Amino acid sequence: MTVTAPPTVWAALQAALTARRPIFLGYHGRTRLLCPHALGHHHGRPIMLGYQTGGHTSTGSLPADPRKRWRWLYIDEVDQVLPAGPASPWQTADNYNHTRPFPHPVDEITIAITPHRPHTTT
Repeated sequence: MTVTAPPTVWAALQAALTARRPIFLGYHGRTRLLCPHALGHHHGRPIMLGYQTGGHTSTGSLPADPRKRWRWLYIDEVDQVLPAGPASPWQTADNYNHTRPFPHPVDEITIAITPHRPHTTT
């Protein structure tokens, strides 16, 4: 079974990723400040890998170690996507691997940040 994300959510995430712009994202009742790094599909569901720089987490606070701020989110569970203001810079961590962005195997990587620009597979 393939689950689709609302087109406006996918489009907003892809636009933010392509422009390297942070977003505020509503997910499971929490607002998170994220920098999208990759979009794809896992077991037919749309997914995003994002680097969280602010907002709320399920544990209450962001990990002190920047390498542990990666979030794998199911896009069909996203409540809303809003652009962050210019005071929120794009961020990443040194453990990001553009050749294998997701921490677990996925069905498809649709688009991912590369060192110089986003990379699309279509």
